Amino acid sequence: MQVLGITHFFNYVFGPMFAVLMQLVGIQPMRPNAPINDAFALEMLVAFGLIAFFVIVRLTLSVEKPGLAQHLAEMVHEFVGGMGDQVIGHDHDRFQSFAVCVLLFVLLNNLMGLLVGLIPGVVTPTGQPVVPLGIAVMTFIYYNMHGFRVQGPVKYIKHFAGPLPALSPLMFPIEIVSHLARVMSLTIRLYANMFASDLLTLVWFSLIPLAVPAVFLGMHALVSVIQAFVFMLLTMIYLSMAVAQEH
Repeated sequence: MQVLGITHFFNYVFGPMFAVLMQLVGIQPMRPNAPINDAFALEMLVAFGLIAFFVIVRLTLSVEKPGLAQHLAEMVHEFVGGMGDQVIGHDHDRFQSFAVCVLLFVLLNNLMGLLVGLIPGVVTPTGQPVVPLGIAVMTFIYYNMHGFRVQGPVKYIKHFAGPLPALSPLMFPIEIVSHLARVMSLTIRLYANMFASDLLTLVWFSLIPLAVPAVFLGMHALVSVIQAFVFMLLTMIYLSMAVAQEH
């Protein structure tokens, strides 16, 4: 679906490139001339916005006169760092940048839903299953990659076999399925909550013009924050389990 002006702009600038990339990985775009839909366009807008924010913070760093962007960045950094220290423990700062990006990316995509009902055509990107799936797959790849890096391939694969060698033929397939199910769990949890919030907001906007829907927009904002936090927390938990060393 392509309703928003930003979608047409991104298709004009990036459409041909994305169509070629999709064909390279064996995906035939439904609209080769305009492969970017509204949800993907909003997701790209969030990504470019975060990049611009980080660039501004880096260019305006100041010890004596920190600006608003720096204050916001420091607050997020300290919050995520504190959570990382509690959940991951030693060497958590190595994973802090990824956790920050997950938190902010999910949160801002969730908050796009505040425009649902106000601007025709706006959808919550995380209310579309492919977006949470993409974030979940990246998280899955990231924590397993660091598990192999920290523990080594042999030791990391051995932890899938469980503590008792006699039960390893049974435990290994169970653990593999369990890890793969994490992708589904992360995806469905985020998608279902944001989709339900979108649907509820749209229903009330169709029934009553403003007053009551405003309450549900507040609920949507609360759900957005909670779901972003839960996604980041689960990412940290999976990381802590992947890089944990036996002592």
